[in-house]
Amino acid sequence: MIQELTNQAIELLHHLIATPSFSSEEDKTALLIEGWFIRQNIPFERENNNIWAYNKYFDESKPTILLNSHHDTVKPNGNYTNDPFNAFVSDGKLFGLGSNDAGGCLVALIATFTHFYGQENLGYNFVIVASAEEESSGPLGLKSVLKYLKNVEFGIVGEPTLMQLAVAEKGLLVLDVKVKGTASHAAHPNDDNSIYNALEVLEWFQEYKFEEKSSTLGEVKMTVTQINAGNQHNVVPSHCDLVVDIRVNDKYKNEEVLEIVRKAMPKNVEVQPRSLHLGSSSISIDHPIVKSGIALGRTTYGSPTLSDQSVLSCPSLKLGPGDSTRSHSADEFIYLKEIRDGVALYIKILEGIV
Repeated sequence: MIQELTNQAIELLHHLIATPSFSSEEDKTALLIEGWFIRQNIPFERENNNIWAYNKYFDESKPTILLNSHHDTVKPNGNYTNDPFNAFVSDGKLFGLGSNDAGGCLVALIATFTHFYGQENLGYNFVIVASAEEESSGPLGLKSVLKYLKNVEFGIVGEPTLMQLAVAEKGLLVLDVKVKGTASHAAHPNDDNSIYNALEVLEWFQEYKFEEKSSTLGEVKMTVTQINAGNQHNVVPSHCDLVVDIRVNDKYKNEEVLEIVRKAMPKNVEVQPRSLHLGSSSISIDHPIVKSGIALGRTTYGSPTLSDQSVLSCPSLKLGPGDSTRSHSADEFIYLKEIRDGVALYIKILEGIV
């Protein structure tokens, strides 16, 4: 039964790869996922391009395990040598855009949910959400349907981790920083050049170290990724704009990091966050799902990459087949064996607690 479900899941992944599903454009892959549930006689719900379903014997008195992964993709980069929408197998690898991030995880979780769907007398309920807009952190993704989910105690978020246990994930805070100065003609003296003023600010972002270091996620990491000022050679610009990417560990809330940055800035600097909701995530090493994974030989680590964990308020574990280093790369692929092993491991880890 598990082998047959896995074969069907791999077939579904072929179809998902062949169907473009950029963030906010996932309507056609949503139909493919609907088709799975229809064929399995599993009732489901849909809002926008998010699809979710509960186990057959859902019991309001029991806690619920959320199984989640996404079916949107980034756009293919210019280095592809294969057609990104041509799903083909070579040397045991399934190639195609979204195969690794996170199609393999999604179909493995769908197969896992289907395996447990009709089982009675479980200690937990299950709800699976195939979510949209993960890659863009869009407003119509997982966050938009959390209000419909019942009694969720913890979640497993399917992202490529080589089926190791990512027990923590860094949050993301993006800042728009405006360094002000005085506009003038370049030929005249000016001691308030916004570009020169930005040097002090750039140095602070390069040198500052946050005090709290995480055992799983390490230090908060700040990186200036964009800079823009001026529009012609003979005009000193009135402001210099910076964009700062901050990866936040589980010792800080995004609001705390923002306050630290703002207090450190000179009076001529404005700091505006693009959002504050993409926080860090973690789950206790002593949580039953983590213990179950460790008992099966899985290792734990902290993940530097962002996922839909960032919108969850419950404890969550990032876990899935595939390798994060392949994500967003040209000629993306996942090993078929990784998917097969992933389904088997998902089921064994969950059997350890349900």
